[in-house]
Amino acid sequence: MSLPRANYDPRRVCLNPFPEFTFGKRRRAIGVYLAGALFTLANWTFLDAAILSAHAKSPWGDQPDAPPPVHVTFVDWIPGICSLLGYLVINLIDKDRIRGDEGLGDSRAVWRARLILFIGFALMAGGLAGSVTVLVLKYVLNGYPEQFVYYGYANVSQSVAMMLSAVVLWISQSTSSEYEYNLTL
Repeated sequence: MSLPRANYDPRRVCLNPFPEFTFGKRRRAIGVYLAGALFTLANWTFLDAAILSAHAKSPWGDQPDAPPPVHVTFVDWIPGICSLLGYLVINLIDKDRIRGDEGLGDSRAVWRARLILFIGFALMAGGLAGSVTVLVLKYVLNGYPEQFVYYGYANVSQSVAMMLSAVVLWISQSTSSEYEYNLTL
C-alpha cells in the first residue's frame, strides 16, 4: 500500500483526493461562472456553425448559383446531444453519495450512483468520439474548403468545451463553501 496507514481510508475509491484549489472567498462562485462560460461557449460555437451552414454560399470560383457542397445535418447534432445528456447526468448526481459518506444509504446506492456517473462520462466521451469521427469522415476526407471544415471543428470544440465545463463544475461544487462549517464532537 503506497499510503501511510494514518492517511488510509478503506472507503476511498481513488488514492488521490479531489484537488483543492484556493481562489479565496469566492472560489465556488468563480468555478460555477467559469463552467457556465465554457458551457455557453461550447453551444455557441456549434450554433454559429449551424447558422453559417444554413446561409452558406458556394465557394469562390464555382458557379454563382451552385449549392454549397456540404451542410450541417442531424448527424452533426448527435455528438452534441450525447455530450449534453452526459453533462446533465454528471451534474445531477449527489457528490456525497459518490464518495460514500455515511448516513446516505446503503452500499448499493453508492454503487448505483457511481454507475450512473460512469454512464454520464461515457456519454460525454461518446459525444467527443462522435464529433471527431464526423469531422474526419464528413469534412476532412472529402477535401472541402476550409470554410466548410469549420463546421466539423465547431462540433469537436463543442464536445471538448462541454467536457471541460463538467469537470470545472464538478470541482467547484466539491469545494467547501464560505458558509459551510465543519462541526465535530
